[in-house]
Amino acid sequence: MSLKLGAYTACLHNYDLAEALDILKGYGLDGAEVNVGGFIPSPHCHVDLLVSSETAREEYRGLFADKGMQITGMNCSGNVLDPLSDVGPRHHYDLKRAIELASKLGVDEIVCMSGAPGSDPDAKYPSWVVNPWNGVYLEVLHYQQSVLDKYWKEMDKRAADAGVKLAWELHPHNTVFTPVGFMNFLERVQPTNIGVNMDPSHLMWQGMDIFKCIDYLGEHIYHVHAKDTKILPDVDVRGVLDDNFTKWPDENPYPSGMAHYCSTWAEPAPWRFVAVGNGHDTDWWAEFLRHIEAVNPNMNVNIEHEDPFLDQLAGIEVSVKTLLAANKGK
Repeated sequence: MSLKLGAYTACLHNYDLAEALDILKGYGLDGAEVNVGGFIPSPHCHVDLLVSSETAREEYRGLFADKGMQITGMNCSGNVLDPLSDVGPRHHYDLKRAIELASKLGVDEIVCMSGAPGSDPDAKYPSWVVNPWNGVYLEVLHYQQSVLDKYWKEMDKRAADAGVKLAWELHPHNTVFTPVGFMNFLERVQPTNIGVNMDPSHLMWQGMDIFKCIDYLGEHIYHVHAKDTKILPDVDVRGVLDDNFTKWPDENPYPSGMAHYCSTWAEPAPWRFVAVGNGHDTDWWAEFLRHIEAVNPNMNVNIEHEDPFLDQLAGIEVSVKTLLAANKGK
């Protein structure tokens, strides 16, 4: 048994699936994680067609087999609890379809997020409680947890019935964004098929010890994203919760898919997502893989490229070289 090293294909959205698989195979990877809904489109997986047609599923699996690649996960990251009528319900629908499709394709895990409801039943927008020291924010958090727990009890049962695992990305802006937050959810709800997608990049900029996080979560880690973060000098005065982001020009917005869009990075920034190896060296990543292997020696580990200073191919190439070297040296 060995770790399965692949990449999330979202950054290759302008290539068709066959081309994307050739690119990843050419870099020395063995698998691909495909998007199936949520915040961004699904260019490499026609979900409705594949759900409805066994012939289409056979052809889809056949393409991966012909390329010598595996489907190493699906991704449906979104905000299923968003009170906006054109966001939450759509992401909920996407996740339900993703569970159905994963079951029919024999894919074990789906990456998703816990989501963030509004602050109260009448809220128009989602709300992220960063620090509930002020009592009213604790009341908001308790309300959000009640919404979240009820929703995910239902989805856990749906996933269990389908034989699929849901791997939450502990991403800031979600109600559950830390390992402790996840374990608190686990104690409240006791799900059987909801675990964690260990993406260290989101924990790095929160100042966490990644290896301790892995050991703490242990068997609850179902999936892994290889993504790096670099802490920059301006963190000294900006901190890790710096809010100096700005809008892209209206005539040239930066969409990440459909109605979802991102803001510009602060300049100078206190931290940035970078290619694997550009924030932490190969020895660090070798130790990371050793810890992951101790949890599950057959874990799916997929590169996620979000480095704004490297184009799609260069970013993947840098990350692959680091990850392969780390895997060899672990």
